[in-house]
Amino acid sequence: MTPDLILHNAQIYTPEEMDIPGSKIIPAFSRPATALAVAGRHIAAMGDDRAILAMAGPSTRVLDLDNKLVLPGFTDTHFHFYEWAVNLNSIDFAKTQDFAGMQTEIREKAALLGPGQWILGQGFNESDWPKNRIPDRQDLDKAAPDNPVCIWRCDLHLAVANSMALSLAGIDALTPDPEEGVIVRDGSGFPTGVLKEMAPNMIRIVVPELTFTQLLDNMEKAMAHAHALGLTGIHDIRLMGGKEGAVALQAWQALHAAGKLALRCHVTLPGEMTARAVELGLCTGFGDDLLRIGHLKFFSDGGMGARTAWMTEPYLDAAYGMPLTPVAEIEQAVIQADKSGLSCMVHAVGDRAVHEVISVFARVEALHQSRCRIPHRLEHAQMILPQDLEALGRLKNLAVSCQPNNMSLDISMIDQCAGERGKYAYTFKNILATGIPTMFSSDAPVADPNPFCGIYSAVTRKRMNQTPETGWYPDQCLTVDQALQGYTLTPALTSGAGDCLGSLAAGKLADLIVTDRNIFMIDPDEIAATRVKLTLFNGKVVYEG
Repeated sequence: MTPDLILHNAQIYTPEEMDIPGSKIIPAFSRPATALAVAGRHIAAMGDDRAILAMAGPSTRVLDLDNKLVLPGFTDTHFHFYEWAVNLNSIDFAKTQDFAGMQTEIREKAALLGPGQWILGQGFNESDWPKNRIPDRQDLDKAAPDNPVCIWRCDLHLAVANSMALSLAGIDALTPDPEEGVIVRDGSGFPTGVLKEMAPNMIRIVVPELTFTQLLDNMEKAMAHAHALGLTGIHDIRLMGGKEGAVALQAWQALHAAGKLALRCHVTLPGEMTARAVELGLCTGFGDDLLRIGHLKFFSDGGMGARTAWMTEPYLDAAYGMPLTPVAEIEQAVIQADKSGLSCMVHAVGDRAVHEVISVFARVEALHQSRCRIPHRLEHAQMILPQDLEALGRLKNLAVSCQPNNMSLDISMIDQCAGERGKYAYTFKNILATGIPTMFSSDAPVADPNPFCGIYSAVTRKRMNQTPETGWYPDQCLTVDQALQGYTLTPALTSGAGDCLGSLAAGKLADLIVTDRNIFMIDPDEIAATRVKLTLFNGKVVYEG
């Protein structure tokens, strides 16, 4: 078959040839493929320039890559893509430097929208601000007294609403805390505007929704942005207690039916749907190579930023956090799903939650009744004790999804609330050493969805400003190859697609990217600045930068 596209004069990363783990100059480049040919949706051939260029026909597009690096397309295995798309027009506080900057951005948005319009924002991280405190309703009132305002902390486990937003949601001194949520109150019992875990959903339900047409438009724009970051696959993860599950799945199906689905999408289902999903006969992996039913998603605890992650010892500035869904309830749901072919993922951040969830999966495995073709998943494993690492390594039907770039956001916060126990947080090297398949992701919009920021964080263990100089608990630093495989080959293998995705080889689907620098050869501090020059998805060029 005559190729549609040939890439040549390239450095092509082929991890299956590696035989020296951790080498900076990877052995794959000692026997390099310098060219590849794409025909239809697949890589037709790989080899040296002379052999591949000889395959070109009159209609073949030939690109000289000037010795640039070619990598498999990235998969982000924990991405709240639906929420990211819905909130494309919200304020992004990820780069906001201080408390005053937050108020300025809200004030500017209010002037742009006019009185009465909702102002939403996400991504503030007060632990890195000079004025290290969470805002309250009065702070937001000062910035936008004539607009309802609700902003989410970067971890999505805490939101802050102003007085108008609280009023529209019917939240006052007499409003009880919702199940698995907290309305923070002042000394007189009146809400401060700070809402934790399930409580922000009281605000969500009164925010005007996008029309379905607007949603699809936003999702198309979000996919184009993902291509520019090198993403060709995502696992779209549900939030706790949200009502977006059915709408998100309908949107993905509508895009697929219209021929506009340009990401490989593994769509999770909310855990509260377990009985219905089993009754319908759904199985994880059902679908095609563009759109598949993913895992059922459960929450065992909250987040450390909100001090709701469930801990074995109290925080330095709070209590023990809180369990969310009762462990026994999660276990019964996982048992039911496991014997029906529905894989489960469980959010666990605090060390107590991680311990309990690992124990649940161990007991489920001991029943020997699984019909799951795809492993269950432990999401985050943000703080894990040594004895639980040992237990994790004994499990056979489990994968872990961790978020390196979240670590860069959390360094100051964990130092503040956990002190020396921070040595148990984000221990990527220890988790990999257990032998458990370990995937990497962004948890976007919690953190920047740029995979190169995640690779940088995993390799250097630094904030984006390159501090601390030697890294935060640097004994847990990974090699570039270890981090890269967490975004490429491991997600493919753990989702049952290792035969067609995750690495570059003849016969595999042509999802790949070309970068402006070789991340194996540069100073690790430069990795986050890497830019994508070309993205191929399903054999088609979807981004050129």
